[in-house]
Amino acid sequence: MRAMSLPRSRLLPRDVLSVSSMGLRTRRLRAALSAVGIAIGIASMVAVLALSESSKADLIAALDKLGTNLLTVTPGQSFLGEDAKLPKPAPRMLRRLAAVEDVAATASVSSATVRRSGYIPKEDTNGIGVVAADPALVRTLGGTLADGAFLNSATIHEPVVVLGADAAARLGIVSVASRPLVLIDGRWFAVAGILSPLALAPELDSAALIGFPLAKKMFAVDGSASAVYVRASPDAMNAVRPLLGPQANPEHPEEVQVSRPSDALAARVAAKSAFTALFLGLGAVALLVGGVGIANVMVIAVLERRSEIGLRRALGATRGHVRVQFVTESLLLAGAGGLAGVLLGVVVSAAFAASRGWPAVVPTSVVVAGIGSALGIGAVAGLYPAMRAARLSPTEALRTV
Repeated sequence: MRAMSLPRSRLLPRDVLSVSSMGLRTRRLRAALSAVGIAIGIASMVAVLALSESSKADLIAALDKLGTNLLTVTPGQSFLGEDAKLPKPAPRMLRRLAAVEDVAATASVSSATVRRSGYIPKEDTNGIGVVAADPALVRTLGGTLADGAFLNSATIHEPVVVLGADAAARLGIVSVASRPLVLIDGRWFAVAGILSPLALAPELDSAALIGFPLAKKMFAVDGSASAVYVRASPDAMNAVRPLLGPQANPEHPEEVQVSRPSDALAARVAAKSAFTALFLGLGAVALLVGGVGIANVMVIAVLERRSEIGLRRALGATRGHVRVQFVTESLLLAGAGGLAGVLLGVVVSAAFAASRGWPAVVPTSVVVAGIGSALGIGAVAGLYPAMRAARLSPTEALRTV
């Protein structure tokens, strides 16, 4: 006669969730505080990655708007290490290249200072320099004016100045409606316009721009450009770039430097990626601390609920059921913290991106990775307490009843 076999005990998914969440429901404050560590770590990581993507999206949008076909021609150094100069006809020579669309030159006026009043000492420049500029400068750079108008064929001969964004802020000028004046080397200049920040030529943000003819007349500028901005056809960039040096200075092309400002923008974003890695590391540390906190809470829960474990074992629960219960409880705790952290990270990154004028970009992979990391930490944190609970025998556990 064959012995009767008992039916195998089963624990349905809804039963697992019900039993596992009971401890969290009865100890809500402790559960919430335990989830905070996970939430902080996940929020940090999500916010950092989302802001990094938002910054990149803003850069791509800026480059799409400004174009990557701007080249800057500047004087380098001579064979003897001395500062070289661009020939006076360099801008005119560069315009002759077939693939060149726009050319605009600037020249620094090193001896001039800009002040709001004659009572301010001349040596107090506030970092503002005077620069002679072509009327085509804004068009070539793809810039815009925050207020007023740029130099034109008439105003380049008159005491008229256009201020860069930083220069206007330092001088306390926010509008040209009141017809403000600035003092440049003892002569009053009318402020005709204020430039918006120039992403491709940030060196001009702190400049006061005047016309070349007036600069030659008033400050004895010799007409040699300190920088020539060249806008070339996008399809011919690789072909045009090596021609600019010989075209600008046929006798000494090695004394000419050619750069692309958009490369500098990309390099600046790449430099920020180092800080992104640092903040990710800090977020990982916070996540690890949160995982340790969950493991500690689960160990305490096993000690406090010995009688419950013993009673369940006596009623037929297997060791596997107990393990599943406590691992699931740890997963629920970590999952709640991870979900809260993802939501917090998204809100923080969206708010910061909006304050900087960036598009808010939160990749789906970041959200999935955040919740997945929290669940992974929860599984690892709950594994030891679950195994410890499963090892308790019913008789030993029920002694505490």
